[in-house]
Formats: sequence, structure tokens, C-alpha cells
Amino acid sequence: MIILYSPRATKPRNRRFPLSILALAAVLEGREDYSIVDGNLDGNPTETLLALMREKSVELLAVTVMPGPQMACAVETCRRIRAAFPHIPIVWGGYFPTIYTAAVLNANYVDFAVRGQGEETLLELVEALRKKRSFESVRGLSFKDGSGRHYHNPERPMKGPDAFSWYPYHRLPVEDYLRPSFFGRRTAVHQASIGCPYQCSFCGVVTAYGAQQKMESPARTESILRHLARNFGADSIQFYDNNFFLREDHARELMDRIAPLGLRWWCEARIDLMLRFSDATFEAIRRAGCTMIFFGAESGSDWVLKEMNKHLKAEQTLELARRIRQFDIIPEFSFVVGNPKAPERDTRECLQFIRTIKQLNPASEIILYHYTPVPQREQMYGEVEGQFEFPKTLEEWMTRPWQDFSTRKDPLTPWLKPSTKRRIDNFRLVLSSRWPTVQDPRLPRWGRRTLQTISAWRYRVGFYNFPYELQLMQWLVHLRKPEAESL
Repeated sequence: MIILYSPRATKPRNRRFPLSILALAAVLEGREDYSIVDGNLDGNPTETLLALMREKSVELLAVTVMPGPQMACAVETCRRIRAAFPHIPIVWGGYFPTIYTAAVLNANYVDFAVRGQGEETLLELVEALRKKRSFESVRGLSFKDGSGRHYHNPERPMKGPDAFSWYPYHRLPVEDYLRPSFFGRRTAVHQASIGCPYQCSFCGVVTAYGAQQKMESPARTESILRHLARNFGADSIQFYDNNFFLREDHARELMDRIAPLGLRWWCEARIDLMLRFSDATFEAIRRAGCTMIFFGAESGSDWVLKEMNKHLKAEQTLELARRIRQFDIIPEFSFVVGNPKAPERDTRECLQFIRTIKQLNPASEIILYHYTPVPQREQMYGEVEGQFEFPKTLEEWMTRPWQDFSTRKDPLTPWLKPSTKRRIDNFRLVLSSRWPTVQDPRLPRWGRRTLQTISAWRYRVGFYNFPYELQLMQWLVHLRKPEAESL
């Protein structure tokens, strides 16, 4: 038996389909005996795994790992598995081992790391464990020998979703994953493409999955969404694509296909690409049920956007904010503030830019992050060199500072003065009080009105210091932040 394990990564209310595990299950279905254990559903996944290993002959434990809480849970579980069953090989795949491969292999409880797309790599790894091929022949695989020396095989070319079978939803209790959200009572998730053709310097997607985007055919996307709606009652969707709208012709066909399904949905898109779309396409997108689109605006300064290799102008963000308003689609703009080359200037310009967006389109949702480097990218910023070094072991990644870094709660930013950091955080607090997110359905009307009233003067005059009354009020109403909804 092969066990596919997804460690806990989120709070129960934010639980969604474990898409990475389902992708692996799709290639095992009908050819291998396997079992899925999801720590986001199972209250004690480690004990479940240990029980399976006592009852079954387990050939491999395959673990999907994202940075942050999922990595911490993966470490704890794999330590116990290795102690109890030292003969069972353990492989990590997903974003974390793809980016931080050396740190993963430095752990004595991880034998293999899969980099990038893992479906075919998993199948070939199983063949290698059965001595039907060599480990060196498995593309996308990293491993170590008895002396601890690391080996990294060549990259595996990425394939699009259409190259693989549908996810075996019947292997999961689907009802437990259709959770309420702003978009509906029974929200499912789907990923209709993989990869991204853009190479923004602050993003690890290209490092993990290459600079190509492989898209699912509109017909297949429609069929899967129809299946989820008809057989499980899904009424809303969150698309996890890094860039949902790559081509206008593809978008129009997909919109025409899914409009009859009556779903409300959320996705991510690029500002410059969507500006090229016609008004007719925007109308088709809204008619198909699009409620909100996440855009990586990243900065309000052209010099920062150039440093980020974003291939975007600040004016384009303003144009998009103006234009999308007429189609009744909520734009969600994300900003990375505190560029290491000039963090004070970047912060000043970015906060003013956000105020301009709010003037043009008050419905805009704003997400603010401190600038956080990713591996192989931080060298682009001269000021970061000598101030920042990523952990070499999983134990160091487990420490509180690096866990906070992974979730961007309190990132390690030595180039950012405490006063500048406080200004960013205080601005975010005032902004989120003046315009509480629409994505918090639990927020009572009185709480929303109170936050808006007591923050209005601060926002109007631009005074963000010492916002203690807003901190207290947000705590009293338990205001949820959009950037925390995935945790």
C-alpha cells in the first residue's frame, strides 16, 4: 500500500479539498492500492497513519508539504513514523520540498524529495523502490545515499491537467470539504491550470513549477464543476490557479460553458492581461458568476515594480480599479511593502497609492504584506545580502521566527526599521477598520458600522499611530482578515 498524507494546514472552517493529494491519487487509482489521510479532517492523523502501517504492508509514505503549519505537522508526524517504522520510505513533495530541497533531505526522517509536478515522479519512484528502475532515472527526484550525500535528478517537464485523469473524489467524504464562504454555503475548490509564464522576483511559483502555464480545456473544467454541483451540491468555487485568465479566447469559451451552472466564484488574474479583455468578455465573466478577482498589484511605484520584474505599471492598476467597478466584480489587490532597496520610500508611496485606489473603487479589498524574500530571488536585492539566510534544517524551520516568516505573521526583515514596520501595520489596521472585508459573513452589522465610524477620522487625516481603540474593537468583533482566511 501507498499512503498519501496531507498534514494539517488550516483551521477546520477553512478546510478545502487536498488538491495535491487528489492529483497523486488520480494517477494511482486503478493501478495501486493506496489510502488517503488528511490531517485537516482527521483529528489525530499520526495515530491513523501508525494504525494503517500496523495493519497493512506499506511501501511508501508520500507527504505533501507547504511552508508554515503544514510543514510543522509533517515534521512531527514523520519523526514518529520513522521511529516506529524505520523501514518505510518517506517522500516529501509540494511547494516546500521543491523550494527548500536541501533542508528537507538534511532530515534523517525524509528519504526523498519530489520537485515540481509529482504525479509521474511518484509512479517512477514506486518503480525504483521495487527495483524496476534506478533512482537516478527518475526526473524531478532528489534523494540521498547512505553517507547523506544529496543527488538532484534533472527537472521533469510539466504537463497540463488534461494529461491526467480526474480526481477520485469518491475517495473522500466530499461533504466535509464543502465549507461556507463569502461566495456560497458549499464552496469547493478547483485548479484549472498549473504554472505561470511570468517571473516576478518575489514569487516562488516559477522556481517551483517553471515559467510555463498549462491550462485545462474549458470542456473538462465545465464537466468537473458540473459534477461537483450536481452530485455534491457545490454552489460556489475558489479557483487556485496562479493566473486564471491567460487568454481571452479561452476565457470566453469557459465563461459560456460554466454560466449555466449558476456558481459564484473567486479566482486570481493579472492586471495587465485583463486590461486587454473587451467589455463583452468582462460582462461574460460576471455573467458566469465571478464575484471577486485577486490581483497581485504588489506596489504603487514603477521603480519597485521594475525591481520585482513584474512587467506592470502602477497606472495599470488604477485603470483596472476604475474599469472593473462597472461590472460589479470586487477587485482584491495584494501589495508587498518594504522593498529592501528603499523601504521607507516604498512604504510611503505604496500607502498613498492604496488611498488612491480606494478613491477610485471603494469596494476594492486590500491585502498588505511585508516584503519577504524567496530562495534564489533575494540575491536580486543587494541590501538583503549579508542580512538574510534561509534555514539549512527542518528543525530551524520549526522555530517560531521561521514559522512566522512562512505565514508572514512577523517576517524577518532586518532592512525594515521598526518604525516603518509599525506604520505599515497601523495603516493596515486603520484601513481594515474603515473598510471591513466583505469576506467576513460573521461580522455583525453593528460591529461593521462601529469600526467604520471610529476609524473614519484617522483615515481622513492620515493619522495611523497608536490605533489601540481599533485593535480592541477588532478583537471584540473577531474581525477576520482576508490574508488569514487560508490559515
